[in-house]
Amino acid sequence: MFAVSPVVHSQIITQNFGAGFSIDFVRIGNAGNAADTSGNPNPAGSVSYTYNIGKYEISRDMINKANALGGLNITMADFSISTPTIPYRGGNGADRPAPGISWYDAARFVNYLNTSSGSSAAYKFDVSGNFQLWSSSDAGYNAGNKFRNNLATYFLPSMDEWYKAAYYDPSKNSGLGGYWLFATQSNSTPSYSSGGTSPNSAIYGDQTSPADITNAGGLSAYGTMAQGGNLWEWLETANDLSNNDASELRAIRGGGFDNINTDSYQESNSASASWGSQPTDGNIKNGFRIAMVPEPSALSLITVSLGALALVRRRRS
Repeated sequence: MFAVSPVVHSQIITQNFGAGFSIDFVRIGNAGNAADTSGNPNPAGSVSYTYNIGKYEISRDMINKANALGGLNITMADFSISTPTIPYRGGNGADRPAPGISWYDAARFVNYLNTSSGSSAAYKFDVSGNFQLWSSSDAGYNAGNKFRNNLATYFLPSMDEWYKAAYYDPSKNSGLGGYWLFATQSNSTPSYSSGGTSPNSAIYGDQTSPADITNAGGLSAYGTMAQGGNLWEWLETANDLSNNDASELRAIRGGGFDNINTDSYQESNSASASWGSQPTDGNIKNGFRIAMVPEPSALSLITVSLGALALVRRRRS
């Protein structure tokens, strides 16, 4: 017997950047959705506005091109070598996700996207490159979030923005909306994979490297890929959920490619898993995706995914 795969509610928005790359975003609508009260943090996932989030993680190619034109000097982990203590390999292909990224480097990349396209920087760095909180004298200051400037177009997703894109499904509960436990439209642990796009699959299981960003597992209800597995992803939000200390721990979610079994995957990747790390942490398994405010001019670039209109059969797990 066959089961019908979950429907993906995605609208694709492609943004082109002068550095020679483009980023695909998906529209996250259903503004004012109810929060999830069964995950971590609790509550989580309620967002009162429409926004866009990256369909994929940021790739090595995007970082390399931004480095070349923007002089960002962001370094990435080298996956072209393998040692007894770091047995990772698989190469530094252009479409691999960018690994070994600190929160500060992710913020600098986001700022480059903003300033190179005529928008305001999302995050404040002083002349010495030290991260600072926005102050009430700054245009775009938001007393409720001293990390992000309200005038920016691109930013790292907040906890609620990331959580909603990963786990919320507007078609659950007869169209009233609800949450999945995993970011693959499932309450059952995804099957592990080294690469592929099968429904309810993810990149984990003692893999030695991440998969290409477009080949990294099944999709969330909104059409994002690899919010569970491949690389850990930095969130904008502080680990204590209060963005009021420049040096405090940042939230990081999604797990990595080397969660060795289903137990460790569930501990790292489910809606109940939330972790924090120092913003200077450039761990070899850390990466990120970005979000943006929707622009009226972007409406002409929207392509409605045929996946939202088609029912694709898959094998019952």
